[in-house]
Amino acid sequence: MPINPSHLRDRLGHYARLTRLHRPIGVLLLLWPVLWALWLAAAGVPSMRVLLIFIAGTVLMRSAGCAINDYADRHFDGEVERTRDRPLVTGAISEAEALGVFCALITFAALLVVATNALTMALSIVGALLAASYPFSKRYTYLPQLHLGAAFGWAVPMSFAAQTGTVPTLAWLVFCAAVLWALIYDTQYAMVDRDDDIRLGVKSTAILFDDNDRHIIGALQVLMLFNLFLVGRQVELTWPFYTALAGVAGLFGYQQHLIRHRERDGCFAAFMNNNWVGAVIFAGIVLHYSLSPA
Repeated sequence: MPINPSHLRDRLGHYARLTRLHRPIGVLLLLWPVLWALWLAAAGVPSMRVLLIFIAGTVLMRSAGCAINDYADRHFDGEVERTRDRPLVTGAISEAEALGVFCALITFAALLVVATNALTMALSIVGALLAASYPFSKRYTYLPQLHLGAAFGWAVPMSFAAQTGTVPTLAWLVFCAAVLWALIYDTQYAMVDRDDDIRLGVKSTAILFDDNDRHIIGALQVLMLFNLFLVGRQVELTWPFYTALAGVAGLFGYQQHLIRHRERDGCFAAFMNNNWVGAVIFAGIVLHYSLSPA
């Protein structure tokens, strides 16, 4: 039976929406800590092969995470303003198709990991379990954002393992920074849906923190900056990195301004602003190695 090009385009478009390829912010938030880790692990000159593997793996794993997240939330998304037009909700994609997309993407990501080393492959098993279980955590705990942080941050020890064959203390310091960062931006994201989540019985840090949300986010922002300061001390990074940290402090201040009234648009803008946080930190690391004498 001949393939109808129009039908194929429609199906691919639905799959792209399922995996959020039209909204790359999730890929970027996952990718920045990977780039921090690879540049630090390789002292500024990461292997091109490893770099390409991890960029491709980031896109695949984030897309897989979106597919399994939509499957897990298929009975809730229709009741939430922000998610009611997702393909599983509208019926554009079936439950079986969503699971099939998830399995295919996980398989492709696994094939990429096989091209690294044994330690990275072993770590990838933990990463896959974290990614697959995260969407269901919001049923049982008010800390799904911590689970997400561990899932996103797990790419950091994997990056060190792929680049150096080891996971040193530095890798875990960067991992902690990535977890703290995810707690910050995903709490801001959860603040957008807080009213809907309370009504549906879905848990989040935005609900847990309640009226203390801004203060706790501020404390997490300070902790992340201190954690990154420790990273800089351990690696003996120079002024470009600390200048970047000052820039991040300014971005965090701006985010506090955006969420001051806890309005949906402001909280979402604060979440999106975190792309600049990741980019500025990466720029500080790259400039350190670029400007330091060989």
